[in-house]
Amino acid sequence: MNTNFEVIAFDADDTLWMNEPYFRGMESDYCRLLSKYGTEEEISAELLKTVIKNLELYGYGVKGFVLSMIETAQKKSKGEVDQQVIAQILELGKSLLQKPVEILDGVHEVLQALSEERVKLIVATKGDLLDQERKLAKSGLEKYFHHVEVMSDKKEDNYRKLLAHLDIAPEDFLMVGNSLKSDIVPVLNIGAHAVYVPYHVTWTLEEVEKPDNLKNFEEISHLVELLDLLRE
Repeated sequence: MNTNFEVIAFDADDTLWMNEPYFRGMESDYCRLLSKYGTEEEISAELLKTVIKNLELYGYGVKGFVLSMIETAQKKSKGEVDQQVIAQILELGKSLLQKPVEILDGVHEVLQALSEERVKLIVATKGDLLDQERKLAKSGLEKYFHHVEVMSDKKEDNYRKLLAHLDIAPEDFLMVGNSLKSDIVPVLNIGAHAVYVPYHVTWTLEEVEKPDNLKNFEEISHLVELLDLLRE
């Protein structure tokens, strides 16, 4: 693999630290709160529809997710949901925002090793700006990165704008992440490089089939394998 990258970008959630399992736990608690209005499967399916509908308004992140939970509760209850339940939903969201930042195995080792090389490391993630800044500050990883980009979405145009901001060519950019949909495919489509590090839990909206015959692409099972990959 080409090792002469000017910039190596890392996704944050479920690449640097744990995220999706926390959301799964919150959603399970939410479905229990609304159990009188439907099964867990029914509530989750309706919530997903609401989240998708609201993405253009709220974007990604905890706050938008909580608003969608409240909207779903009102819809499933036909407007009869108790205000105490709404208060509990808000508390679920606050609790998620206050979760500890659990760094994934190998992250410190990889970032420390790469920071000693002549390459710029950046965070390229999506979500709520305040929440992602909070997590990065609590993570202790901030010292490794030259730049942090919290993106409204991760499509081809978003990456093109990022590369223009960094003033680098696609062939000099490597993206490392756990989502084929957000971290890998759009990056490859603009001629940059990508390394896929699957995580054991993936949000439904991030699930896509892996395309065939991908160029500039590598898949590893653990982040520490990135170091050997870049030394080849």
